[in-house]
Amino acid sequence: MSDTSLRPGGTYDFAGHPVARIGYGAMALERFATDAASGERLLRRAVELGIDHIDTADFYGDSVANDLIRRAIRPEDDVLVVTKVGALKNPGGPIPLRPGQKPEELRHAVEDNLRSLGRDRLDVVNLRRLDVGPGIEAEGDQLVDLDDQLAELVALRDSGVIGAIGLSAVDIDTLRRALPAGIVCVQNAYGVVARRFEPLLELCVAEGIAWAPFFPLGSGFPGIPKATEQPEVIAAAERIGATPAQVGLAWLLGHAPNALVIPGTSSVEHLAENVAVGRITLDASTTAELDGMWDARFAAAGEPAPQWTD
Repeated sequence: MSDTSLRPGGTYDFAGHPVARIGYGAMALERFATDAASGERLLRRAVELGIDHIDTADFYGDSVANDLIRRAIRPEDDVLVVTKVGALKNPGGPIPLRPGQKPEELRHAVEDNLRSLGRDRLDVVNLRRLDVGPGIEAEGDQLVDLDDQLAELVALRDSGVIGAIGLSAVDIDTLRRALPAGIVCVQNAYGVVARRFEPLLELCVAEGIAWAPFFPLGSGFPGIPKATEQPEVIAAAERIGATPAQVGLAWLLGHAPNALVIPGTSSVEHLAENVAVGRITLDASTTAELDGMWDARFAAAGEPAPQWTD
């Protein structure tokens, strides 16, 4: 990191590595498939702004994201790079990835990430289960027991190939089963208006596990509305002179001490806006209004809010 005093959003101990609570999600790097120089400049700017946690996967853009990280991130930057396994590239298929849940496929995915990142060890590897969605689903021989998957990843950790193990797209029972393996991170779809996994977050807080949700501002998937389109978020942004995206991310940082945000962007300007979230603290009344959005969504439709499912 060019300036160790820059730690946007404060820090959280992630796998024994204190990282800034504002990181970078590398899926957006897919857009630089034909312009590697611009992708490298974006990553270098992220490091200059204090970002020291990047979330990636070999299947992002057919290894494009990892290749750019390999080119742009230097050992002296001291950046924690978190990868994921549980899916494999699927060139020529209807979607660019396919389930890869079998233990031998997890090992293959680890090897793919090592190769495309140009490393002999991966800092953290998240096991992307296909239990709760959204996205591709496991069927047939891809319905693999968690214990078999963890045994493979623990063996890789014991051999020094990976540093730590996380989970993605899981329910609370899966996390409880996995705790003895030493889980350091959980990634689920979660945000200010998509709070189905609140009990899972609470367990992560209790266990000191980093919570790095994907789709923190929503998505086009059913049940994960876009936070930036909600009137309460827009009004809060206007009051404090921020963007709706900044409000959604600031709420997440204020909601839980273990929350890390990993927004992705291909724009240097948006990157700076994301880092600036670390300087935003929502007041109590705004926080309370945003906290109530989950219940308000259903009240407006004349329906009771669903009970927590975990």
